[in-house]
Amino acid sequence: MAKRPALKPGERATLPPPTQLTPKWGQSVSKPTAKPQSSQPLAKAPPKSSDNPGLASERLRSAMVARLSRQGITDERVLQAMGQTLRHRFVDDALASRAYEDTALPIGFQQTISQPYVVARSQALARDYCQVPDGPQVALEVGTGCGYQAAVMALLYPQVVSVERIAGLHELAKQNLSGMDLPQLRLVLGDGLVDAQAHGPFDVIVLAAGMADIPVDLLRQLRLGGVMVAPLGQPEQRLKVIRRSLDPFAPQPYQTFEFESVAFVPILRGVQN
Repeated sequence: MAKRPALKPGERATLPPPTQLTPKWGQSVSKPTAKPQSSQPLAKAPPKSSDNPGLASERLRSAMVARLSRQGITDERVLQAMGQTLRHRFVDDALASRAYEDTALPIGFQQTISQPYVVARSQALARDYCQVPDGPQVALEVGTGCGYQAAVMALLYPQVVSVERIAGLHELAKQNLSGMDLPQLRLVLGDGLVDAQAHGPFDVIVLAAGMADIPVDLLRQLRLGGVMVAPLGQPEQRLKVIRRSLDPFAPQPYQTFEFESVAFVPILRGVQN
């Protein structure tokens, strides 16, 4: 397919223009003062005015799904998950009327919620290239953000672990996801390249920030036939799929597939409290 414009990482807390592609992940890090801990059960969040159906109608979600289809997303399961996930729950009330536009929106902490196409594209690639014999069962997201992609993934995989390094975003995601019937989703506060490994192995791993090279330690957490979807490379990043061979004795245990150019902020280490 034709290349899409490069994703531009957002640096402003104000509303970005509708066509800007901006990843959601942090740009600063502090040393953790205590061992990262897994989240507690999701607490009940106060109702949001953005739950008003007048601001986020089924018609708008249907229009978003139709747009994704025109953009080349053909996986019906992914399109269905995108249509079922109420994106307006994951943005500020003042931005709820723009929730289904094809744009990134600010979520606080100098971060943004990824545009719908980016989420759908990552999940469609993961499902298309995964060769786990019984189908993808356990998925990992590195970079929870506000919880939107984690919610979509929870509709695609029986078990999902999502790790976030910014404590405030981890709490925001718990609030946004409260009240949703997603027992298969587990949120973890920690360094996604380290703390996620205790929950593996995984069939699917999706990185929500860029790296110059493949994170080998995390790659080893893939089951045979499993896939990692990540923006990799420096200075130019490309969206890549790395698939582990089904043959444990294969001379080349991993295959790499390259896709469109992207521009994500780099993945950061440690926990930001």
